Amino acid sequence: MALATAAEITNALDFGPAVALSCRECGTRYDLGPKFACIECFGPLEVAYTWNTPDAADVPPVTREQIESGPTNIWRYRALLPVPADVTGKPNLAPGWTKLVKADNLARELGLRSLHVKDDSGNPTHSFKDRVVAIALEAARNFGFHTLSCSSTGNLAGAVTAAAARAGLDACVFIPSNLEEAKIVMASVYGGRLVGIEGTYDEVNRFCSELIGDPLGDKWGFVNVNLRPYYAEGSKTLAYEIAEQLGWRIPDQIIIPVASGSQLTKIDKGFKELIKLGLVDDKPYKIFGAQAAGCSPVSTAYKAGRDTVQPVKPDTIAKSLAIGNPADGPYVLDIARRTGGAVEDVTDAEVVDSIRLLARTEGIFAETAGGVTVGVLRKLLAGGLLDPDAETVVLNTGDGLKTLDAVSAEARPTAVIRPSLDAFRTAVADNS
Repeated sequence: MALATAAEITNALDFGPAVALSCRECGTRYDLGPKFACIECFGPLEVAYTWNTPDAADVPPVTREQIESGPTNIWRYRALLPVPADVTGKPNLAPGWTKLVKADNLARELGLRSLHVKDDSGNPTHSFKDRVVAIALEAARNFGFHTLSCSSTGNLAGAVTAAAARAGLDACVFIPSNLEEAKIVMASVYGGRLVGIEGTYDEVNRFCSELIGDPLGDKWGFVNVNLRPYYAEGSKTLAYEIAEQLGWRIPDQIIIPVASGSQLTKIDKGFKELIKLGLVDDKPYKIFGAQAAGCSPVSTAYKAGRDTVQPVKPDTIAKSLAIGNPADGPYVLDIARRTGGAVEDVTDAEVVDSIRLLARTEGIFAETAGGVTVGVLRKLLAGGLLDPDAETVVLNTGDGLKTLDAVSAEARPTAVIRPSLDAFRTAVADNS
C-alpha cells in the first residue's frame, strides 16, 4: 500500500468530532496529521474537538442515552473520540467495557468505606494498551500507513502486533531485550517483527524517534510517537467507563499507575470532558499517581516540590512502568497538585505483597503495575493522604499471568504429598 499524498489525506480524513491538534503549552493549532510536537515551542500536541471551538454551542450534545445504546466496548464513546462514525464496522479488537469490581473484601481489610477496582486485564491482549492502540489504528488507516510500530515496555508491543494482525497491517515493534518472557511471547505470537534492543525503554524510544526520520520508517505509524496525540486519547475511555459504571458520576479519588504519565493526564481530561458536556455533575475529585520506587522520577519530584522531573535509570520488577524519562511527568505533577492528590511510590517487596493481597481478597491477579497501585493505595491510607470514607477507584492495568516471575518464588504448593488420606491429614496438621 502506498503512503497517501498530502492532498489525498486532506480530502479523505475522517476523525469524527476531532477538528485539530492543539499544543498543550502554547495553544497553537495544527491541521490533523501524523505529528506530535509543536514547531513553535516544541510542546506536545493533543486532539482538539468540536466542543473546544468558538462555535461549540452549535455542536449537537452527546447524551447518556446515545452512549448507553452503543456497543459494549470503547466504540460506545466514538462521539467523544478521534474516530469515524463507522469504526464499529471495521476490523479491530474492540477493547474496553472491562469490569469495575466492587472490592468490598479489600476495602474491609484496608478500612475503606467504598472501593472499586477498574480491572483492565479483561481487554483482548490483557492490558489497557488495547484501548490506546485501537485509536492509533484508526489514525494509521486515515494516514495510509501500512505498518504499525511502537517502542514498548511489553504490553504495548503485544497490543500493537495483535491489532495489526486483526486489521491486516504489518507490524514491527521494539522492546528492551530483558523484558518478562510472557510479554515477549505475546508480542511475537501475533506475527510481525519483534526487535529486542540492548538498553532501557528510554533508549528504545530514542531509537524509534530516529527511525521515523529515516526512509525505512517513513510509511510507518508509530503509535506512541507520530500517532501519539490520537493514541493517548484511548486512555480517556477509562474515565468514561468508570463514570458510567458508577452511575454517571466521578469518583472522589482515584489511584493511577504512572509510566510516561499519559494515562493519568488523559483520565483527567476525560473527567473534565464529561463535566463540560453535562454528562456528569461537576464535583471535586482527587487524582493520585503511583510509581515503583525503582523508577519513581515523578514521585521524587512531587515530594521535593519541583515542577521538573529528573530522569532516572529504572531498576524495578514493575517493568511496564519502567520509563525513566516520562514525557508527561510535569503534567502529572500539575494534575496531582490541582486536584489535591499526590504522587507516591512503593518498593518491589510492597508490589509483590500487594499483588498477593488483591488476589487473596478479590480474586484479581494483577500484573506488577496493579501491585504498584494497590501498594500506593495502602501507603496513602497509612499516611493519611486518602480519605477512607470517600468513594475510591484503583486501577489494575494488566494481567498477572504476564509477570509471573514477580510472585513465582512465593506462590508455590502449600504441600506436596503422597496420594493418601494419612499423608493429607499430616499435611493439614502441619499447616494448621
